[in-house]
Amino acid sequence: MRGEETEDEGLMMKRAIVIGASSGIGREVSRQLIERGLLVGVAARREEQLKELVSLAPERVKALRIDVTDSEAPTLLRQLIEQLDGMDLYFHIAGIGNQNPHLEEGIEMRTVETNALGFTRMVGEAFRYFAEKGRGHIAAISSIAGTKGLGPAPSYSATKAMQNTYLQSLEQLAHLRGLDIRFTDIRPGFVNTELLNDGNHYPLMLKAEDVARKAIRAIERRRHVVVIDWRWSVITAVWRRIPKLVWRRLPLQLPR
Repeated sequence: MRGEETEDEGLMMKRAIVIGASSGIGREVSRQLIERGLLVGVAARREEQLKELVSLAPERVKALRIDVTDSEAPTLLRQLIEQLDGMDLYFHIAGIGNQNPHLEEGIEMRTVETNALGFTRMVGEAFRYFAEKGRGHIAAISSIAGTKGLGPAPSYSATKAMQNTYLQSLEQLAHLRGLDIRFTDIRPGFVNTELLNDGNHYPLMLKAEDVARKAIRAIERRRHVVVIDWRWSVITAVWRRIPKLVWRRLPLQLPR
């Protein structure tokens, strides 16, 4: 006979906060967590879209506008944690990306501000909270774009590689400090969301709802790194084996 369910078993009765919940993968992850019965805090720059998520379960969902590029964002995260009466899972999905073969400065800098500075700001605050609490789980949607430097999207590719390395570093830091903080780095291929609605062709497109479901499953199974889906696992494994001399000469498709 099984005893009472411990906090380590599954995601039920846990409190999760999703940053970047207004659309795409973030919205799907939030919706699926709400359907599973969790207490969920949702945050994003666009408040209006968050109201739809709150309407799914007003008694279990809290919403707050948070812009990860704002220096006050960590304080707002703490406020959302208080509204939820705690946090067990921090899920970072906020991010932007564009193909930028002409290296327009504004695009490059906005991407770095969101995907690098904003990511570090928020994941770092989640780490500090869990260090105080004594336990927790940090998950993030990064990308297969961090596998190798992609010429058509320099800052996007570079910031995703940074996210991969930062999570790996925090995982080691947690171990060194004896903290019970778990990490899941989720790396999907191209996903059919607003992010890729730019008129360019992307192969092997994934559905946001499928990525969300597999991401939640990876968290439940305490996976450290997961590439979604199996086709992209094969492709990225091949990418890693391509010598730099060959890689820099690959004719990657530029925007039409």
